[in-house]
Amino acid sequence: MATNMRGLTQYISDIRACRVRELEEKRINREMAHIRQKFKEGQLDGYQKKKYLAKVVFTYILGYKVDVGHMEAVNLISSTKYSEKQIGYLALTLLMHENSDLVRLVINSVRKDLEDNNEINNCLALHAIATLGGKEMAEALGEGVYRALISATSTTFVKKKAALTLLRLYRKHPTVLPAKDWAERIVSMMDDHDPGVSLTATSLVTAMCQDEMEAFEGCYEKAVKKLDRIVFDGDYPAEYVYYKVPNPWLQVKLLRLLQYYPPPESQRVVEMIGSVLQGILDISQETPRNVQHNNAQNAVLFEAINLAIHVDPDSVVVHNAGVLLGRFILAKETNVRYLGLDAMAHLAACSTSLEPVKKHQDTIILSLKDRDISVRRRALDLLYSMCDLTNSKVIVGELVRYLQVADYNLREEMVLKIAILTERFATEYEWYVDTILQLISAAGDHVGAEVWYRVVQLVTNNEDLQPYAASAVFQHLQAAQVHETMIKVGGYVLGEFGHLIANEQGCSPIEQFQALHSKVNLCTAPTRALLLTTYIKWVNLFPEIKDHLINIFERYTHVLDAELQQRACEYLALARRPDTDDLLASICDEMPVFPERESTLVHRLHAKGSKSQDKRTWVIGGRDENQERQGQRFKAFRQGTQDSNGSSGEAAAPVVSRAQPAGPSAAAAAPAPVERREPERKETLVDDMMGPAANGRSESDIMSSLADLDLGATTAAQEEPLLSGNGGGMVQSPMEERGPDGEFTPLTATLGGVDPVLVAPLTVAPNIEKWFERLTYANEGVLYEDKQVQIGLKSEYHGHQGRLAVFIGNKLSHPFTAFRCSIDNPAGEALGLTFHDAPVSEIQPQSQVQELIHVECKDVFTDPPVLRVTYLAGSFTTLVLRLPVVVSRFVEGVTLEQAPFFERWKIIGGAPREAQLVFPIKLTPTGDLDLARNIKVVGGNRLSLLSGIDPNPNNLVMAGVLHSSTAGKVGILGRLEPNKDAKLCRMTIRSTNEKVSAEVLRLASKPLNADLAAS
Repeated sequence: MATNMRGLTQYISDIRACRVRELEEKRINREMAHIRQKFKEGQLDGYQKKKYLAKVVFTYILGYKVDVGHMEAVNLISSTKYSEKQIGYLALTLLMHENSDLVRLVINSVRKDLEDNNEINNCLALHAIATLGGKEMAEALGEGVYRALISATSTTFVKKKAALTLLRLYRKHPTVLPAKDWAERIVSMMDDHDPGVSLTATSLVTAMCQDEMEAFEGCYEKAVKKLDRIVFDGDYPAEYVYYKVPNPWLQVKLLRLLQYYPPPESQRVVEMIGSVLQGILDISQETPRNVQHNNAQNAVLFEAINLAIHVDPDSVVVHNAGVLLGRFILAKETNVRYLGLDAMAHLAACSTSLEPVKKHQDTIILSLKDRDISVRRRALDLLYSMCDLTNSKVIVGELVRYLQVADYNLREEMVLKIAILTERFATEYEWYVDTILQLISAAGDHVGAEVWYRVVQLVTNNEDLQPYAASAVFQHLQAAQVHETMIKVGGYVLGEFGHLIANEQGCSPIEQFQALHSKVNLCTAPTRALLLTTYIKWVNLFPEIKDHLINIFERYTHVLDAELQQRACEYLALARRPDTDDLLASICDEMPVFPERESTLVHRLHAKGSKSQDKRTWVIGGRDENQERQGQRFKAFRQGTQDSNGSSGEAAAPVVSRAQPAGPSAAAAAPAPVERREPERKETLVDDMMGPAANGRSESDIMSSLADLDLGATTAAQEEPLLSGNGGGMVQSPMEERGPDGEFTPLTATLGGVDPVLVAPLTVAPNIEKWFERLTYANEGVLYEDKQVQIGLKSEYHGHQGRLAVFIGNKLSHPFTAFRCSIDNPAGEALGLTFHDAPVSEIQPQSQVQELIHVECKDVFTDPPVLRVTYLAGSFTTLVLRLPVVVSRFVEGVTLEQAPFFERWKIIGGAPREAQLVFPIKLTPTGDLDLARNIKVVGGNRLSLLSGIDPNPNNLVMAGVLHSSTAGKVGILGRLEPNKDAKLCRMTIRSTNEKVSAEVLRLASKPLNADLAAS
């Protein structure tokens, strides 16, 4: 390029000749001024534009900011000369970004080059599309790139670049490209005669099939057959043999692709996969001749081992691979040790037996001291996956010892894994408490709040553990240096259970006080606030040290921190109340048992892992965790490999099903001492509201039991706080269903199909839309009814949490058997749903059961959950009903005066945070506005009606706050302005979140809209 442009050559020589940066900047500024003047004057031919633009690009590459040449680049792209077009595209991709306004100007030129018959122009256009990769460019040119890929006239060179460009666009904007519509043609490209095209097409299919498994199901058998031809038939060109390994890049891609699908049901396909994998293992026995041969051979081998584990962890191939892995983790090469440990961790995470892995336990523990940190990390993952009751003390002990010398970027992950393993496999109270406290002492800075929260929960919920925990914490507080997290644990445990050891020698109340208070100067304000709460509990428990504690409260009434000062003043007032007053004893009563819930430690560990590495087909952990994850991944997959006809069905939403009470960790059975008790059925707020049926069978007629449901009334929100967590020890299990015998069995979709219950459409029946709409603004009503069954619903909400009681009544004279129910959650992580009560497998004639569901709003959502009920009554019946859990149910009304209301109204402003709709309304039979219905619907959406704001008495002004646990609070303001003469109504909603505005407007306006209302 430079040899054809003497000016550019001279400019580069001048830059290189500059000895200091000041001279370089001076030369560049002079040249940029000259170029700017030339561009301003215009009348430049193509060669001059190319020359000056090349100088601009070179200056930009040196790291200097440039503000000229953008329009010239746009113009050069349209040139018919390759040299000018090349410089134009180079400048375009370097000087512009995907959100640049100038990108819109080049879309037509890029499209023209993409559709040109010249492959060079095609490739330049594809490079630009892939490099910029904006959403607007993907929408405009994605179809053109797809046509370039499948066109019979495209050269193999263009096809390869087109496939990689589509891959780039899909990774950045997966929703823009219609992958499902293109699936069949893209899959067919895997059989292209050119191995390069086949390789790039396989890469594209691998990315797309993770989101559209059914649409791309035809790729499975193609991949198996292609592997078979490569391994056994030698179906590959000679130039694609890399150091005696046939096309290793394509082999690795195909082996990875097969891992994204469930194991096939077709025996023919299973046998073909087994023979291919065994063939790869046999070939790998050859001694590599050099490093390149070794790397290529190992790349294919380890991917084959991972596929063998995925298909059948207990197969002969996996057994043979396990022997090889034992040798690999002892290899001298760091890469081989790394891959061996990673594959062995996969085996431990999926295999039914850990014995093949336990044989190498000592070697794996030694790998924790490897000089390479990546090997140490893989050894840590493997130890975590292979831990069970038989080796937990050894592994946890080694991890705790290694923690003190481990790298700082490993410590947080190690702390999480040690805490999970200790809780999961604890068989003795003492070992659990000692290990966790030792963990906090050794790595306090890396111990997250979830760890010590979990300790507090388990100690509180296990009465036999409390005295030992209090004694152990007190001993740790005796040390000269104590971490703040240990002080937090000590403050809580001694405040609640210090009285259990107060009579032991050396543990008197004054000694407990001195041990804790001596560390107060090392603490931050939140920890000091916790200690003040501990002291007020001691005022109630230990009158002999009351004077010392009152003195502390008096001193803290003068601190600058508002939280500490307020606590101290309130606690001081309580402490000075007379001894005959029972208020202090009531306030300082022992903490109740925490509602059992799944440990958050596992979720945090997996979230951390997903951010730090590429997508993988398995997770670090035990077999149960991976089975659950595979159930979630494959639940919507219905078609088998033996029936690869390309048909696709509606993908099922995430399923939340009933699960049995679990132990301290959802991933494993609880140890005997730290055991969860079966929750007893007690009278709760829901019982008071709904009656004590609670899954029991009522002999009264089902019709009479639901006759008192008011389909129109609005019940005020309950003020009593709701149960938090998963309540009653029930644990969310995303892919389990209750079987006919009442036991839970995993629902795993395979290539042969999936349970038809999961793909059944919504039930259609008269009045079903009316019932659902009424329940979106009422707390009770009928959800569904026919000749066999009646389903009623009552609900209550408080803040971001709520509870639903679903009454399912059998109206027949014979029982419902094989009863199952589950919930699809299309809102995903934005909405939490869990069942509460014990499972039921049968409903007796003329009786009802109650299913209690806990709901939690975590973020804004628009799609309600779907209840699936299946039972056998002569024939199998499946009901698929929407549950009236909408975002407005998590709103709580607020009261505002006129001035604050309009101030907030103006601050929020108009669009996009304002949503407005004008719709027709119905008048009463007398021709008046139906104000009572307006008030009922608005109030039913839990918005407070504000008086004195609007002078028109027919208009309604409302306000509320949406509560969510993750996204926080969202303020909502609204106005409803009906017009009797025009029979129209205008509703305006403003909120601090545009999604909330639109959704609340939809929910509140639909029941009032004469054209849309069903109720």
